[in-house]
Amino acid sequence: MDTNLVTAMELGADAVSHSLSPWQLFLEADIIVKAVILLLIVCSFWSWAIIFEKVTRYRRITRQAVAFEAMFWSGGSLQQLFESVQQEATHPMSRLFESAMREWQRFSTGNNPQLDTARLEGLQRRITHAMDVTLDRELDQLQKYLGFLATVGSTAPFVGLFGTVWGIMNSFQSI
Repeated sequence: MDTNLVTAMELGADAVSHSLSPWQLFLEADIIVKAVILLLIVCSFWSWAIIFEKVTRYRRITRQAVAFEAMFWSGGSLQQLFESVQQEATHPMSRLFESAMREWQRFSTGNNPQLDTARLEGLQRRITHAMDVTLDRELDQLQKYLGFLATVGSTAPFVGLFGTVWGIMNSFQSI
């Protein structure tokens, strides 16, 4: 009788000895669940790559902005600053300054440099417009891929829940 008991226990142990490792669970999952898991993994890697790129870019831009502001407010000539920025406009503040100075130079190289009120107001509008266009371009660059992060962040829990529910439904159908 002891041998029958041991044999039954061994048989029961073999029947329950499924591996619960994540890899084994993935391999035994339905194709829909596998697709959801792979989609979430790909989106996770892509999101972390974007986050890493944004963090490093924002840190670099912050350092460059501090250096540019120090040069701008140092009391030096704006023309000298423009010439140095023109060679290496690598951050948004220097590009904004460069666009304003280019517009100023277009005005100052004109044939009639009289500074009447109407011309100054027109110049101010053109400089403001040039800076607005440059600012929009720079913001577009800084905000690149943020829509993807927002979409993934808001939909990933629901996609994961869908995969979980699908897997549970398949488990119940197997019983």
